[in-house]
Amino acid sequence: MKRIFVGNLPSEATEETVQALFSEYGKVRSIQLISDIFSGKCRGFGFIGMEGHEARAAIAALDGNLYCGKPLKVKFEDTTAGKNGRRH
Repeated sequence: MKRIFVGNLPSEATEETVQALFSEYGKVRSIQLISDIFSGKCRGFGFIGMEGHEARAAIAALDGNLYCGKPLKVKFEDTTAGKNGRRH
């Protein structure tokens, strides 16, 4: 399974709406939207788990496309960042 980073989501985004968007390209195995601790609203990004070929199809189709008036940022999760947030 591959993890996809999705950014530039609207604060109104929910796991259900994002899952519906990505499920057009394959089975969504997992979803984790990052929420604001106080408001509970989406902070604008999250992670989606999908199989490799389905993940590539979703990235190719959705990266840069408008979603609720904002261009999405969709790419494979960057696993090169260390604990302190610096890239190696």
